[in-house]
Amino acid sequence: MLLAAVVLIVIVALVFDFINGFHDAANSIATVVSTRVLSPNLAVAWAAFFNFVAAFAGGVHVANTMGKGIINFEMLRAAGPTAVLMVIFSALIGAIAWNLLTWWWGLPSSSSHALAGGMIGATLPVLGFQGLVGSGIARIAAFIVLSPLIGMTLGIAMMVASTWAVHRQTPLRVDTWFRRLQLVSSAIFSFSHGTNDAQKVMGIIAVVLFGTIWRDRPFHIDWWMIISCHAAIAMGTFFGGWRIIRTMGHSLTKLAPIGGFSAETGGGVTIIALAELGIPVSTTHTITGAIVGVGSTRGWRAVKWGTAGRIIWAWVFTIPAAALVSVIVYGLTLVVVRLVG
Repeated sequence: MLLAAVVLIVIVALVFDFINGFHDAANSIATVVSTRVLSPNLAVAWAAFFNFVAAFAGGVHVANTMGKGIINFEMLRAAGPTAVLMVIFSALIGAIAWNLLTWWWGLPSSSSHALAGGMIGATLPVLGFQGLVGSGIARIAAFIVLSPLIGMTLGIAMMVASTWAVHRQTPLRVDTWFRRLQLVSSAIFSFSHGTNDAQKVMGIIAVVLFGTIWRDRPFHIDWWMIISCHAAIAMGTFFGGWRIIRTMGHSLTKLAPIGGFSAETGGGVTIIALAELGIPVSTTHTITGAIVGVGSTRGWRAVKWGTAGRIIWAWVFTIPAAALVSVIVYGLTLVVVRLVG
């Protein structure tokens, strides 16, 4: 019975990873599609490939943070296998529900923060506030603000540097060069997306396994967790969330290939650097900041601030909304568990 429950929740975790890729496909390909460098079908295949390649070079710093840096893993494990399974199941369902809702609305919210919110909400009924790791949550919350600002800064810097480097060239030549370079920048960003986002589910799967059937083993990330999570997020990216792609690629600002290259490179470098530090940041927040930064180099009116405002509201509500849903799911799960004994 316990083994069957563990397998079920690992499958749910991989479903969340698939939905993460589906939801966040826009982050990786919106600019390369909006600038018509690649067709949508080729773009998602390109992004999915580099999502998966990240499995072989991405590390597991973010996975360890997600597994032990939001909730007190040892305290949760001490509460027993049933508590572990119910908390993680509720957290995953809360995050999945918020992701699907924002996908339906076409809003690029953060899958990372939805999962963090789900874990926070599901832990509170079991362990209370002492079951949360305040320093880890504070760091994640801080980068809700910092990651888009860093992405914006690097996007502006890349755009200014790129424009200066080619200011003596004809527009046709510049467009030709950066259409090719955007393949590289899109690959960088897709790699960074796999590096950061796939690791979060590795941490969740590790909590489930080492909190239940492998309670006598030390917490670590196995190779099969790495491969399966990267495969799931790559498949999700391949099937893509086109509603959000339209918002990211067309509704925020109009991008030329040089702008797409600058936004993707600035956003990708930011995410890779923060992943090496073990900080689970939002690829959505980062690339949105980078796109807005690139657009703002053409003047304040080049950015559609009404759309940006809608996106910011989605960011603000992600953690509390996912936490609330996970609390409700936990309550319903508790009723079912008691009914079946």
